[in-house]
Amino acid sequence: MKILSVVGARPNFMKIAPFIWAIEKYNHRQNSQPETVKHILVHTGQHYDDSMSKAFFTDLHIPAADINLGIGSGTHAEQVGHTMIAFEKVIRAQKPDWVVVVGDVNATLACSVTAKKEWIKVCHIEAGLRSGDLTMPEEINRLVTDRLSDLLLAPDMLSVQNLRAEGVPEKKIRFVGNIMIDTLEANRKRARSLDVNEIIRRYSLSHDNDHKLDSSYAVLTIHRPSNVDSAEVLEPIVSFLTGEVAEELTLLWPVHPRTEKRLAEFGLYGRVAANRNIILMEPVGYLDMLRLNMEARVMLTDSGGLQEECTVLGTPCLTLRWNTERPVTLREHGGASVLTGNDIERIRSAFHQAMNSSRTPLRPELWDGHTAERCLEAILGFGY
Repeated sequence: MKILSVVGARPNFMKIAPFIWAIEKYNHRQNSQPETVKHILVHTGQHYDDSMSKAFFTDLHIPAADINLGIGSGTHAEQVGHTMIAFEKVIRAQKPDWVVVVGDVNATLACSVTAKKEWIKVCHIEAGLRSGDLTMPEEINRLVTDRLSDLLLAPDMLSVQNLRAEGVPEKKIRFVGNIMIDTLEANRKRARSLDVNEIIRRYSLSHDNDHKLDSSYAVLTIHRPSNVDSAEVLEPIVSFLTGEVAEELTLLWPVHPRTEKRLAEFGLYGRVAANRNIILMEPVGYLDMLRLNMEARVMLTDSGGLQEECTVLGTPCLTLRWNTERPVTLREHGGASVLTGNDIERIRSAFHQAMNSSRTPLRPELWDGHTAERCLEAILGFGY
């Protein structure tokens, strides 16, 4: 069997790594018998920060991509269109039995559409996630990919229920658990060995670079347009961070390029940089962020993946969004996250509640570190 897997952006890397490991283990057990799986990794290059991509591949022991399409930046339509044109050539040359796509980036959509037009079976890992918000490009990608896929591998039962409600035949759905947690569990020990102060030193944007943590800290990641593209939204958030969060905790802030640009554009960067209790950092690698999350007093984020990691690590999480495609991470479903949107009163209330909460690790069903094995078993055993 020939499986062609696709990654397009950094969120995909943490999801494909365990799948590659599972294939390697399977082939090793088969001892070079004809039943071995030939795997081809395609990197569309949707995420065009080459240095950060390489860091993730190195951190997660992902072999170099067999094929790199080098799509780069552009509008959503440009990325999808260019990816489809390039990926069609790959499909016709490689003739795989399966195309495996992960997550919800533009490459996920583009490659699933292209594969189906070429009569290739498609498997979607992380199927069934729904935010209900069609203003999010990722939601469009999820809906189309799941509609086209032959095999939908869901991370939780809420996602399974979403697929059933949309009329997906039961034979196409498999509940396999969360593949991101495979990556977390495989790297927990390595991350634990890292020194937080050394991480700060390596990534700090401060010129003096002499920060030393001597107290509890919070971590912030924020990048979505709804939070950073308007001065009317971003300025109150910055005021809350500088005037309240930084009064109680050291705030570690790996700054996304989009956010850094907006902070400068709106005249806010200087205010943040001048606060001695806020440490601005470059975007950090996977292992480094995992280490920071392990001991953070509270996480403030608009990232989906961090909601999941906070649940397993027990880090109180303020999700700066009005909805989430990962409701299993919310407190009402047994998780660690609270939706606050970008309303300062809601953020303030949730922040103080988090400060008074204890760290309580939680583990949804099948978030056990063995999801990738179940994914591969589902593909190998699939039949109409």
